Amino acid sequence: MRVPLLALLSLSILALGSCKKEDDDDSNGGGGGTAGPRLIMKFKFDSTQVRLNNLGQPSTVPAGHGAQSPRFNKMSAHYVEFAPLATTQLGQGDVVYHAPETTLGGANAIDHDLCLVVSQGAEFLNIPLSELAPGTYQWLRVSLSYQNYDIRFGALGTIYSGTVASFLGFNTYITSYQVHDSTVVVNDDRLQGYWAFEVINPPLPTPVTTGQAPGTTVVNPLASTSPIPAGSCVVTGAFPSALTITGNETADVVIQVSLSTNKSFEWVETDGDNVYEPIDGETVVDMGIRGMIPTVQ
Repeated sequence: MRVPLLALLSLSILALGSCKKEDDDDSNGGGGGTAGPRLIMKFKFDSTQVRLNNLGQPSTVPAGHGAQSPRFNKMSAHYVEFAPLATTQLGQGDVVYHAPETTLGGANAIDHDLCLVVSQGAEFLNIPLSELAPGTYQWLRVSLSYQNYDIRFGALGTIYSGTVASFLGFNTYITSYQVHDSTVVVNDDRLQGYWAFEVINPPLPTPVTTGQAPGTTVVNPLASTSPIPAGSCVVTGAFPSALTITGNETADVVIQVSLSTNKSFEWVETDGDNVYEPIDGETVVDMGIRGMIPTVQ
């Protein structure tokens, strides 16, 4: 089962912190400013991490589909929440970050121009630790909004490479964005599942193609006790050992957010060779991250 695309998420939580543009430094809040320890979060992209469905259960590739594990370049998120319990409802935990949203495109949407897009190991969140309330947290929730990665594809019996840029958020207002070398101008809203594809190899004057995936897997193992709105991309993951904040910390708390990219790019496979061949009519069906494991470093 996949989360439907057409219902929009409008979280009724005040925006916290700030969000930098894609070409700024790979940090949010920087390392200076308020004295004292910091809460720092970094992404890791793991193609060997277990592949889950939207209920957090191990998942295989369906019959008639093909899938591959892309090589991730960058990721962005626009919402971070620490939840004490499996029954803590979305928004009722400690929301430490909520990026700016806009209605420039008509509906409420993530403002992509103000979102920080980072590579593996770079800081996507760096705020005073005092902004996370003392307590014990078993779960982390991160709303992913944008991803950029390289894939392999076939054409006329030869394997080539290309870059995919895709938008995971409930709705995103986009002025323009860069796929690999090419820039796509939108100046409008795009719903979850919107993507663009640019051929890298061979270096031919191939135009960028765009599309809309019919589904996006959003992993939430707490679906029965703490559901997320349809159309959102609030991925939920458990800390292997609960995170306890006393309020008396003197050192930074650094959290690695490991995202499963295990066969996360999925398409309709027409000839059984598990090679994505768009010129043969093979269409994208899913680009969702396949799980999240937060660990304290």
